[in-house]
Amino acid sequence: MNLRFLKLSALALGLIVSSETFAQDSVSAPLAVPPVFSPASSFSTWSFGINAGVLAPTVIAGKNDFTKWKADLGYGAYIKKQIWPAFGIQANFLGGKLKADNSRDWGNGTAPVSPYTNYETLVKYSASLNAYWSLANIYWMNRTNVIQPYLTAGYGWMGYDVDITNSAGTTRFNPEATVHESFIPVGAGLKFGLSNNLMLDLGYQMNFVDGDNLDGYRAGPQSDKFSYTHIGLEFALGGKTKPALSSYNPVAALEADYIARNAALQADLAAERARNAAQLAQMNTDWARFKMDSDGDGVSDYFDKCPNTPAGTQVDGAGCEIKVTNTTVNPVRVVVTEEDRRVVAEAIKNLEFDFAKATIRPSSYPSLNRVADLLKSKDFSLKLAGHTDNVGSDAANLKLSKDRAESVKSYLVSQGANPSRIEATGYGESQPISSNKTASGRQNNRRVEFTLY
Repeated sequence: MNLRFLKLSALALGLIVSSETFAQDSVSAPLAVPPVFSPASSFSTWSFGINAGVLAPTVIAGKNDFTKWKADLGYGAYIKKQIWPAFGIQANFLGGKLKADNSRDWGNGTAPVSPYTNYETLVKYSASLNAYWSLANIYWMNRTNVIQPYLTAGYGWMGYDVDITNSAGTTRFNPEATVHESFIPVGAGLKFGLSNNLMLDLGYQMNFVDGDNLDGYRAGPQSDKFSYTHIGLEFALGGKTKPALSSYNPVAALEADYIARNAALQADLAAERARNAAQLAQMNTDWARFKMDSDGDGVSDYFDKCPNTPAGTQVDGAGCEIKVTNTTVNPVRVVVTEEDRRVVAEAIKNLEFDFAKATIRPSSYPSLNRVADLLKSKDFSLKLAGHTDNVGSDAANLKLSKDRAESVKSYLVSQGANPSRIEATGYGESQPISSNKTASGRQNNRRVEFTLY
């Protein structure tokens, strides 16, 4: 039995080594690393696997009721939900046959003492729910987790039939018919990433049955056990562009994010340096032009709109020649008559505003209309000076006087007068013509003066 066990162990080791080499040769590019803090929707979290391998009625350092166990074909499948990168829940199914006999001694010269010579157990089904730990995301600091060691442990229920042969050569079916027992599966293995949604699975699982009837022989108060060494494939369910969550390495994602951010920052700094260098070069060019006066006209090349001006030419601030036109214009003499002054005086006398406002009362319109006609017909200029009494603050009086003068100007312009020939100024209470101690004096001080010229 020990020799057979060693051979199967060597075979399993050979499969693992050869599969590892195959996986390394097959992965042409590392699996994609999604951005850091990616949501679960960025990954494939469901997967299923199929496998086949060696089913044997023994485990490492285990004791059996028969001296020589025989390897047989086992087959299995599972479906897995990955909860976190390093942890998932897996539902397993396993079937196959277990065989052993007493054709040799116990390895120490002691012959077996048993009423039975051999047995064959058909494992019709074994279903278990297992916790799955992916150790690559805990201990291995590689960027893409192409190789993932894992551990599993769980609890299950199985059903099996036993054919057992006694020392007289009589084979009988276990009188208990199909036996149902609970069992505890514990396993370990390696997975190799072949692509974003395909992995090669190599594993070894020990199964501890809660009973001593797996071989049909109740030899004592001990539990039977069996092992399953398998090779298989795991397929991630989901889009082909989504990597399996079990392959995600948070440390690698943080590193990739840091590298990307650092590269972007370096690119920004390089671009900023290039912009600064270009601006500095332009500034040096402009400064050279600013200091240079190629045509000697006193205007630097930077501002010179008319370069290459002949020496001695009188130029303006843009460096262009000043052209003098000898045209004599006969000035028009403006004469203000007594009638003109009477019209203005009447307008001053009749000018009224709303109380404490700059709104002209309609009763003032006729006399202001005559002033507007005078300005249009004789092309006079007019200065309007607003004044107030000392009631109120200085700032308020100054504003009111300015607003009233502007109000008169606006009215005259609305009647067709030239706005460029009307100046409106406010003096507030600063230029009284009567005492502000009496009502009549304050009335005189509240005025708008008209000056024709």
